[in-house]
Amino acid sequence: RELVKMAKLSCAVALAFGLGRETSAFTQVSGTASTSTSTANARNMQLAAANPLPAIKSAVKSNPSILPVAAAATAATFGVKFILDRPSRKYEEGSVAREYDAWTQDGILEYYWGEHIHLGYYNKEEMEAGYKKKNFIQAKYDFVDEMMKLGGISAEADSDAKVLDVGCGVGGTSRYLAKSLGPNADVTGITLSPNQVKRATELAEEQNVPNAKFTVMNALAMDFPDNTFDVVWACESGEHMPDKKAYIDEMMRVLKPGGKFVMATWCQRDDREVPFSAKDERDLRFLYEEWTHPYFISIEKYKELIDDTGLMNEVTTADWNEQTIASWRHSVWVGVYDPRGFIFKPNKYLKCVRDAYCLERMHRAFDRGLMQYGMFAVTKKE
Repeated sequence: RELVKMAKLSCAVALAFGLGRETSAFTQVSGTASTSTSTANARNMQLAAANPLPAIKSAVKSNPSILPVAAAATAATFGVKFILDRPSRKYEEGSVAREYDAWTQDGILEYYWGEHIHLGYYNKEEMEAGYKKKNFIQAKYDFVDEMMKLGGISAEADSDAKVLDVGCGVGGTSRYLAKSLGPNADVTGITLSPNQVKRATELAEEQNVPNAKFTVMNALAMDFPDNTFDVVWACESGEHMPDKKAYIDEMMRVLKPGGKFVMATWCQRDDREVPFSAKDERDLRFLYEEWTHPYFISIEKYKELIDDTGLMNEVTTADWNEQTIASWRHSVWVGVYDPRGFIFKPNKYLKCVRDAYCLERMHRAFDRGLMQYGMFAVTKKE
């Protein structure tokens, strides 16, 4: 019984450091560890996780014989945290294509996130009801719908539009736009990942979406002539761009006069008035280097880059952190509830743990205002 108690406590401690301190998390852990677990026991685990060392000390004091187990549990918890806090996928030449090739090939990301490799949208009512009650995949479709509204993109206005999806992933949004705008629209998705292009093309053929096509191309040096597209769409691709100015300049260049531009991207807060603290710098460095990001910039800086092109009308900006923040923890919980996406791939266990840990670190960075979810909509001058 004492060993079982310590095992439960160790799980709670690990969750506290790795997956956050949500009450429901520890209720789930305590509820599945033993059929006789009580509500009081679950509450004790929550307290233990929030402040683990006193809890472990108390358990050892009540039964000194479990001291070796307690010591091992404590050392293991801090050891794992030490390893996870050291980022493993630093940005370098070719790293973005390599990582997305790997994510596409192992299938885990697609299993849980579906065709859309971006955050979902949760309205106020859904958040009040509990974000885990919403279908995780549907949240992503809702995000695309809301992004279309922000950009003024619709079947009525853009039924024959030429659309560019910059950083298309496995083409979920490209195909959705092609279907939504109608058969006369033409959607092109670009990505650095050959595996993503292959998978996106397969899905387009399976779903009979001939007006969506995909190609490997560098967004910082696109092959398209000036003024090619009626709509340029960029969803969560700016994070991976090593030159944000070239990224913006190229998208503005290929957009037709009068064309619509809409972008969603993770941003760090503007530090010009309140400089980053040492903790801020450490947290940002982890977020850069764990998921192969060169760096982030602020919403304000992106707006300045758009304005500096001299090609665009007034930019609409927004921070959709409140509408998207649930995605980080929701994505962890879909894996907890349904482990079939990774359970038979033991060589991916460490990667999955690292990704879950980074998702929690992302949540905390957005929750405390270090990160913001930047949204941008603007038209090109005639």
